[in-house]
Amino acid sequence: MNLKDEYNEAFVEDLAKSLSAKASSFDANSFKKSIINEHWEAKELKDRIRHISHQINHHFDADFNEQAKVICEIAPMFKGLLGMQFPDFIQVYGLKNLSVSLKALEELTLLFSSEFAIRPFIEKYPAQSMKQINKWSRSSNHHHRRLASEGIRPRLPWAPPLKEFIKDPSPSLPILETLKNDDSEYVRKSVANHLNDISKDHPELTLKIANNWYGKSKKTDWIVKHGLRTLLKKGNKKALAIFGLDNSKNILIDNLTLSDTSIKIGEFIHFEFNVINESNQDRTIRLEYKIDYVKANGSSSGKIFQISEFSLKPNSVKPFKRKQWFKELSTRRHYLGKHKITLIVNGDKKKEISLELSN
Repeated sequence: MNLKDEYNEAFVEDLAKSLSAKASSFDANSFKKSIINEHWEAKELKDRIRHISHQINHHFDADFNEQAKVICEIAPMFKGLLGMQFPDFIQVYGLKNLSVSLKALEELTLLFSSEFAIRPFIEKYPAQSMKQINKWSRSSNHHHRRLASEGIRPRLPWAPPLKEFIKDPSPSLPILETLKNDDSEYVRKSVANHLNDISKDHPELTLKIANNWYGKSKKTDWIVKHGLRTLLKKGNKKALAIFGLDNSKNILIDNLTLSDTSIKIGEFIHFEFNVINESNQDRTIRLEYKIDYVKANGSSSGKIFQISEFSLKPNSVKPFKRKQWFKELSTRRHYLGKHKITLIVNGDKKKEISLELSN
């Protein structure tokens, strides 16, 4: 089922009943008719959520304080994805009432994350919002602490970027420091993803943080490894060096072969090869491969996939076999032409082979 289909007639009916039970001024019948109509099916997930927010406000004859109170009262009746509706309402209609909105988001994030909804407040009221976010970072509740990191991620997926934080991430650094050894994996994962966001615009700053954190605890070691994933995929030698993965000398790739050199869109190939350690010491190896996909205009676009990270004994060989599909995906369309597969060891390109994608 498509995610948008969870926002269906049954949900609208339940929402209308819940709102009208708490607010006598709420016109449930008109509300339902304004949503489930001939235009509804064409709306995607975010459009459905935003449209419902607009219609709640339109059919709820009360000021924002009262609206926010009712929203927080009914929110626990809804689970999972459907809960995104309530922070969205606060985001849209609470921008003129910071204190009430922050309180509402603080309550709602215990049920459904307010990471998207907090961002317009950060942009409009940066000082006041960051003061509250710093308080959340020291909360006894892990949902509040995660919101402190996740809500200010510069490049949070599915959300507009925080341009000021992309330009200067320094306001977020004290919060990451506070949360780097958090007991909750849920929080630490957000810190790692936040660090990865920063690495895309400020790699040297990220490497400085990583060097300060790595080796201090198992918690920070995991954050650093996950937070440097973009730099590691790019073969950044300083990032690789933190984990002792920056040297590929005397590590060879041999016998790289394809199961077929020409396949059709929708099919797959296998490629096989050996990794050889020709040195006289144990070596830690980060093994990846890059596919240069043909684009519509005939140029190519590379994507890197990690195969494994492992230790290889002196003068030994480890065989690998990998399956690679070339089927159409929602995130990738394939085009005919020559595609190149390159094997990468500790950030260095070692061996390549080509195949033809044909009709």
